[in-house]
Amino acid sequence: MSRKGMALATGPELWRASMVDSLSTMANQNTSSSPTTIAQLLCGMALFGTATPLSKIVGEHFSIFTASCLRMAIASIVLAPFVWFATDRFEKVQRSDWGVIAAISAFGMVGFTATMLYGMRLTTGVIGSTIMSATPAVTAIGAVVFFGAAMNWRKAGALALGVGGIAVINLFRGSGDGQGGDALLLGAALVGAAICMEAAYTLLSRKLSDGISSLETTLAASIMAAILFVVLALVFDSRPFDFSEATGFGLGALAFWGAATGGLAPVIWYNGVRKAPGALTAGAMAIMPLSALALSYLLLGEAFRWIHLAGFGLVFAGLVLMIVENVRGAKQG
Repeated sequence: MSRKGMALATGPELWRASMVDSLSTMANQNTSSSPTTIAQLLCGMALFGTATPLSKIVGEHFSIFTASCLRMAIASIVLAPFVWFATDRFEKVQRSDWGVIAAISAFGMVGFTATMLYGMRLTTGVIGSTIMSATPAVTAIGAVVFFGAAMNWRKAGALALGVGGIAVINLFRGSGDGQGGDALLLGAALVGAAICMEAAYTLLSRKLSDGISSLETTLAASIMAAILFVVLALVFDSRPFDFSEATGFGLGALAFWGAATGGLAPVIWYNGVRKAPGALTAGAMAIMPLSALALSYLLLGEAFRWIHLAGFGLVFAGLVLMIVENVRGAKQG
């Protein structure tokens, strides 16, 4: 996978995780495993992981489309200086790229954010974090179906482990977890739809030319999404852009959700990816679901249950399989 693809994979929508291609291109570049590079990768993934529990907080405090619009606007403000000083400022973008960016914005940002917020309103942070961990497997299967990528036992095993873990954590969740049974399952289904939207982002990014960087793509798609969210908020939110009842905690969560996970995390991750060996980059992706799970307990105050460990463990094992798949791709490249 190219550096651009890897960076796109984990952009603002959280897992824009591109674990569908090999890391062979990166394997042939000059790489570094310095403490700074490692810290950038780990910090970037940890920040991405906060998006899942923060989505629940934001979804409970604000109207869906209003909050989504502000997130994209804040992310765009954070990203703009980095795009201005560290890229070609869209000078090498091809005309065909704009259609792809529009599709990325529609599916990977608008679709992902809306389904994620609606889903996290209904389900728990632990269940949401577990489902999000299956994103690489879903993306890999999408690459097989839509791009003719080769299927192997690691991809199939990752998907099976992901489905099994999600089933375990939902079927044996206990009576004290979140909403009622039907609402919880609906929330889980919406989060599942969100990871399909995120997989679409990754697959669509493969259609971009080499003339546009991941940061330029993320900024352009974020601005497009913000504009669309304005329209959606005015049409569907009962009280669009009304913050009269907002709490300091809710506003802080919204600001961090936009600035850190939507703006700063992609920049930190991208800087690490540009220098890191492919195997190190793939391995660092394991930090994101761990961060999301830990913060679901710490930030949301959810109670630990042993069944969480079983369900999350299955999905995480699938993630490890996908990491191995990418490392093998890097070595073969």
